[in-house]
Amino acid sequence: MIAIIDYDAGNLKSVQKALASLGEESQATRDAGEILAADKIILPGVGAFGEAMGQLKKYGLDKVIHEAVAEGIPFLGICLGLQLLFEGSEENHGVEGLHILEGGIRRIPDAPGLKIPHIGWNSLHLMNQGRLFEGIGEGAFVYFVHSYYLKAADASIVKASTEYGVPIHASVEQGNVFACQFHPEKSSGVGLRILGNFASLPAPGQEGFGST
Repeated sequence: MIAIIDYDAGNLKSVQKALASLGEESQATRDAGEILAADKIILPGVGAFGEAMGQLKKYGLDKVIHEAVAEGIPFLGICLGLQLLFEGSEENHGVEGLHILEGGIRRIPDAPGLKIPHIGWNSLHLMNQGRLFEGIGEGAFVYFVHSYYLKAADASIVKASTEYGVPIHASVEQGNVFACQFHPEKSSGVGLRILGNFASLPAPGQEGFGST
């Protein structure tokens, strides 16, 4: 079962629908026991960084997420869910992120002819053999909705990037933690393949777990 963390800030239904189309069972929950018993965990998210961190702390989910990551459960952050995994965001200065991964979230800079928020399809440049992108070709298009972007501290964890005025770290992977700035659940066949690759990852203790 895949647990989708419900903290009143996520596009839960579209993620559940995409997983169901792959034949994957999922459950939206904020119950710590259900989350930690899951085979995989997804942290979706739309909205503001500061408010979302407040909601995670309100429900005690920040601690649950750290415990799940420490236990090695495959974990996927989507859009705002990616951003929350890092140290902080220019959207809300002074608000600490989860500090699970190192790096910061920056605002896409204004530029002539560039619309912010960035809404639409962009192609991906793949690198560093990301497990989410197995079977996906270079230049595949995925769907973005965001005004802030990731600058990871360690380039080796970046598995896909794109360009929108600036280079954007679009997907990262470190150990059992995966994250996408784009929305795989809204990215047609490419997105479903990404979610399917995540769902197929071995659980802790299974052969192949932790490979890169």
